[in-house]
Amino acid sequence: MAHYDLNGRVAVITGSTGGLGTAVCAALIAKGAKIALFDMDEAAVKAQASALGANARGWKVDVRSLDSLQQAMDDAADHFGGIDVVIANAGITAFEPLDTVDPGHFERVIDVNLLGVWRTFHAAAGHVQKRKGYLMAISSMAAFSHSPLQAAYTASKAGVWAMCNSIRLELRHLGVGVGSVHPTFFKTPMMERTFNDPAGKQIWNGNTSVFFKMAPLEDVVKGIVKGIEKRSEMIFVPRNNSLVAHLPRFFRKVIETFEFKDDAVAAMIKAAKSAPPK
Repeated sequence: MAHYDLNGRVAVITGSTGGLGTAVCAALIAKGAKIALFDMDEAAVKAQASALGANARGWKVDVRSLDSLQQAMDDAADHFGGIDVVIANAGITAFEPLDTVDPGHFERVIDVNLLGVWRTFHAAAGHVQKRKGYLMAISSMAAFSHSPLQAAYTASKAGVWAMCNSIRLELRHLGVGVGSVHPTFFKTPMMERTFNDPAGKQIWNGNTSVFFKMAPLEDVVKGIVKGIEKRSEMIFVPRNNSLVAHLPRFFRKVIETFEFKDDAVAAMIKAAKSAPPK
């Protein structure tokens, strides 16, 4: 895959003022990209845009609202002249057992982490297709390693991975790339809240897990930037964690090769669009 130069590209990122979002935005600006910052905290996102300079602008956006996302996405495309890269980064977590979980809490995690990614991609699709750009979703190793008391979180992250695989097939013949990012633990305010939460600390044993040790935030950011530059399908931090996902990915690739060729997918889309409304 040829190097996808970020200099002069326009990137949109949701959850821009969070720990990971802040670090990724700074790295993209350093690469010469222009950044549309989407976040629920209007004051924080405006301050972030001001700090990043003329190549950044902020919008108050709620990923639980398609209208909010679509308006901001269209405004960003008008402001910057188009959109090349979209990073669906907004996410939350929770620790609650099945029998006592507040259904509203469960649904909010799914709404932000999974439906929020879909809304972000949906709102961006037309703009990114014009530039033959790249869509990226921040998933997690939780897509493959499913911890107790985190059914909403693990389901949402596994769903993001599966959704990216499906959308990649749909957009591949249009020249649009789609990738998912699967980091292990890394230090952010959300991660600190996890280890300060009694259940979170108990589940992860204070991050003494044999398999998923804390990774430096800068390694995750480097992985994300490199993933965009390579238009990667999957990004793992650290890279050796990819072994956890290789077997299911192998079988998926076999099915894709024989069942979902580009011309067949294009025909499927055409047939779906020509079907009468239900």
